Amino acid sequence: MDRQELAGFLRSRRAGIQPSDVGIEGGARRRTPGLRREEVAQLAGMSVDYYIRLEQARGPKPSRQILAALARALRLTDDERSYLYNLAGEAAETPAGPPQDVPAGILHLLERMDDTPAFVIDARSTVLAWNALAAALMTDFSKLSPRERCTIRWFFDASTDCRLEADEGYLAFARDSVADLRAAAGRYPDDPGIKEIVADLSGRSPLFRRLWEERTVAVRRGNAKRVNHPVVGPIDLHCDVLIVPEKDQRVVLYTAAPGTPAYEALKLLRVVGTQDLSEARA
Repeated sequence: MDRQELAGFLRSRRAGIQPSDVGIEGGARRRTPGLRREEVAQLAGMSVDYYIRLEQARGPKPSRQILAALARALRLTDDERSYLYNLAGEAAETPAGPPQDVPAGILHLLERMDDTPAFVIDARSTVLAWNALAAALMTDFSKLSPRERCTIRWFFDASTDCRLEADEGYLAFARDSVADLRAAAGRYPDDPGIKEIVADLSGRSPLFRRLWEERTVAVRRGNAKRVNHPVVGPIDLHCDVLIVPEKDQRVVLYTAAPGTPAYEALKLLRVVGTQDLSEARA
């Protein structure tokens, strides 16, 4: 435990928070910027004396519960939270499950990419956000529940196992998807969502069960993919994956080289959108 650095870090973070940021009336007689020590103590649910001793580098080693309370009270970022835990000689806590909130900058990125299908998935392979062209290419995600937006569930089913195993490309994608899910299970061992996905797919897909038992671990990255669309037909696309490390999320982009049939198909999809395609599907 680095008491001196911990004390300095707490003082600096306290000074960087305005009372209005945490719903406290600022008043006109504040001598120092930021929050008062007693205000941080109140927000963290600890005694004022205990917090003062931490800032004076003479307090006892804080528990993980105290560190979590301080991180909340001081509005620490994920990086700052990890730093706080390290100063106290503790390994930073990991989230119980994959984060679900998509950073605002990533949402803005999706909106601006009107010529590229793009969507965001979490560690469970659940689609969290998407742009209009991704919906036109794949499905209208807005009409699906979060459980139904889990892409790995779409892929595995006893009725499609034979087709997947007969196509080397599909089989490679299946193997990569399972290895990626196992990596996520290692990062979030207590997440009930991942456990439910594994149990569900193991029960209805012999192929998934076999691949899961291989215990291959790898984070899925870019590859080639063919999408069979009911209106424009098969589209051969390249799949690029951008990592959002602070949220353990990925931005998936489907691209095609200009002048190719796939590129022209995507241009057509911008016009078609997610209109009712029941007749075309029939």
